[in-house]
Amino acid sequence: MDDRIPRIVAELPGLKSFEGVWALAGERVAQGDAAFVADLGIALARRYGTRGRAWQFSGVLDRLLRLLAGTAGAENAAQALRLVATAEVTSRELDRSTASLLASGQEPADLAAAFTGRASEELRACLVHELVLRGVAVAELPRISAWATSPHWRHHPLGWLPLTASAMEARADLPSYGPVVSSHAMPFGVLEGHRAAVVAGARVPSAREATTPAADAAMATAVAGWLEESNGRVEARVFDFGEPLAAEAVPNALLALGLDCLGGVGRSWSVDAGPPALAWRVLFAAASTGGAYFRGVHGAYGRLAAWRSMAALAGCPEGATAVEVEARVRDCTWYGFDAGTTWFEQVAWDFGLAALAPDRRRLAVLAATDTD
Repeated sequence: MDDRIPRIVAELPGLKSFEGVWALAGERVAQGDAAFVADLGIALARRYGTRGRAWQFSGVLDRLLRLLAGTAGAENAAQALRLVATAEVTSRELDRSTASLLASGQEPADLAAAFTGRASEELRACLVHELVLRGVAVAELPRISAWATSPHWRHHPLGWLPLTASAMEARADLPSYGPVVSSHAMPFGVLEGHRAAVVAGARVPSAREATTPAADAAMATAVAGWLEESNGRVEARVFDFGEPLAAEAVPNALLALGLDCLGGVGRSWSVDAGPPALAWRVLFAAASTGGAYFRGVHGAYGRLAAWRSMAALAGCPEGATAVEVEARVRDCTWYGFDAGTTWFEQVAWDFGLAALAPDRRRLAVLAATDTD
């Protein structure tokens, strides 16, 4: 081990600035010595990872991992994997974030080590779907494909997802990583379909509420973290109509159903009809990048959460395959709405979605808001 590593480890709690550590780590990676950076991270973990971590530790580890995972090259990727496999470091959350970092910063062919070395099954599963989200044809990468199509992991939650991105996933908002912070798009409230409007005299058939606890939870899958870890508020409801609901009457129906999120709306709202991709993009961002205080579940689990919410909004039966869900989603009519009511926090995290079933007798609504 380089003799500078023990000195850095010992001095870490007293350091006022880490610029020297960052500069040294960057120089070693530039010189092709990624092992030094991994060794440093591992040494820090073994000193501070199991006993009341020094506050500096998590920041230093994150920076070292971003450096390795974000600097293209098979050796850099391999050393990032070695670092996160350290017993004092490894966790499900770190596996998920590392998979996103690697998929963003490395060439797919340089990630084969994740599927032949010591990487956890969780990291591998996440990495497969982080790559799928980025348009990578995993079937054309032999080592990755061999693992992804093997039967031993089919019971993993992510095993339900298809190994190719569907058309509605083509515009996934993926994070951009820097050495210290990440950035991502916030598509909440951004509607890209054609504007619909309340039509005077448009007939709304009689309706009865058909919301169940199971449907409520399933539709809200993508925003579960907003409720559990932030200040979020969610309304998820299903309505059955006695007769088919005409397309021009959907805005009228949304106002007539007694939705909490549209209470007192007046004229300050809009409704847009658009493709399923409109809804999926919002749901994926809500789950993967989070809300005000919820950091999100990253790409792979964000993808799964978006699919589950879409399936529930579309009225898919429990146990439906991804192929069946995609077909049902495609046959529904999708709407996004934005309202200036007091129910919505009007900070940054607001959206409303509605899905009208193919027979036009079922309307599912999901609205969510969060604040700091």
